[in-house]
Amino acid sequence: MSQEDVLPEESAASSETSGGSTPASDGAEAATPSGNLNEQLNLLSQQVEENWDKFVRTQAELENFKRRSEKDLQDARKFGLEKFARDLLPVADSLELGLGIEISDNPEAEKLHEGMALTLKQLMATLEKFNVVPVDPVNERFNPELHQAMAMQPTDEAEPNTVIKVYQKGYLLNGRLLRPAMVVVSQAVN
Repeated sequence: MSQEDVLPEESAASSETSGGSTPASDGAEAATPSGNLNEQLNLLSQQVEENWDKFVRTQAELENFKRRSEKDLQDARKFGLEKFARDLLPVADSLELGLGIEISDNPEAEKLHEGMALTLKQLMATLEKFNVVPVDPVNERFNPELHQAMAMQPTDEAEPNTVIKVYQKGYLLNGRLLRPAMVVVSQAVN
C-alpha cells in the first residue's frame, strides 16, 4: 500500500469523525442562503414599490394642495371686498331714491340734488373700480340666476318673461352675484 492510497481514506474517515460536511452536503447548505437572499430581494423590491407609490401619491397631494391654495388666495383677492361692497349697496340705493324725488324751483333743493348726483356718481365710480357692477335688466329676458321676481304683470307691450320694471338694482362682484335685481316680470295676457 502506498502513501497516496492511505491519505484519501484517512481524510475521508477524519472528516466523518470530525462532523465535517461532504462536498454534496456543502451544495445543499449553499442553496439555503441563496434562497434567503431571493426572499430578501423580493421583500425589498416590494418595499421599494410601496415607497415609490407613497412618494408619487404624496407628490400628487402636494400639487393639489398647492393648486387649492393658489385658488383660495385668488378668490380672497377677488372677493375679499364682498361684505364691504354689500354693505355699501344700500347707500347707493338711498342716493338713487333721493335723486328720484321731484324738486321744486327751490335753489337750495336743486343744490342738494346736484350734490347727491355727484356723490352717487363718485360712489358708482369707486364701486366699478373694484369690479362691482350694477345689474339693471329692464327689457331683458328674466334670468333667475341674476334676478329675483317680485311680481308678474300681464302685458302685451313686452314678450312674456321679460323684465318690465326694476324695484332694486342687483350687483355683481367680479362676476359673482352680490345681490339679485328685484324685478317685475311680464306675463302673457289671457
